[in-house]
Amino acid sequence: MSIPGIQDLYDLQETVAADIFRGITYPWEVLGRIKEFIIELGNSLPEEKFEKRGENIWIAHNATVAPTAYIGAPCIIDEEAEIRHGAFIRGSAIVGKHAVVGNSTELKNVILFNGVQVPHYNYVGDSILGYKAHMGAGSITSNVKSDKSLVVVKGDDRIETGLKKFGAMLGDHVEVGCNSVLNPGTVIGRNTNVYPLSSVRGVIAADSIYKDAEHIVSKMWFG
Repeated sequence: MSIPGIQDLYDLQETVAADIFRGITYPWEVLGRIKEFIIELGNSLPEEKFEKRGENIWIAHNATVAPTAYIGAPCIIDEEAEIRHGAFIRGSAIVGKHAVVGNSTELKNVILFNGVQVPHYNYVGDSILGYKAHMGAGSITSNVKSDKSLVVVKGDDRIETGLKKFGAMLGDHVEVGCNSVLNPGTVIGRNTNVYPLSSVRGVIAADSIYKDAEHIVSKMWFG
């Protein structure tokens, strides 16, 4: 499986963070730049649409944020997003338009494109989730290898990322089943579904159904 680039995975019209991806090939290349990008972008956001709360936190006026949610800086919460009771945004997070961050969900160093849903007991760290990607209850991105070695993306080729912390890159419309683990360096192509209770690693093709590592079928077979 070839390793997809940014244009293969994401519709850049569906994020306020489109500029961070300009001029690079693979999305994980931006992980080390998210914090600084948020601060730069936040200071340019229109005051008629966004309120600055505290230092380097920008929240759209029409976003819904529960009073019990924790939002750490820097952070941008875009228009009509919903941050529910008990959400924990540690910082360096961009939450797209109409996105949902739910109870006991933790975000750290992430970009959520518009329409993303991480609504129940999710951990999403050092990851990028494409337009309308959805993570089922209890599914997480594991962002550090157990031996603490640097993450390698493994497809037909191997790309050494030089990163110790790298969760998952989910393309547009990816559906991750409940209680699944996306291991460090996972890249999932557009429109792919992952069965519940899966342990996923490596590169998974677009338009697939991931049952387990030995059973990945193309949706094209079903016409």
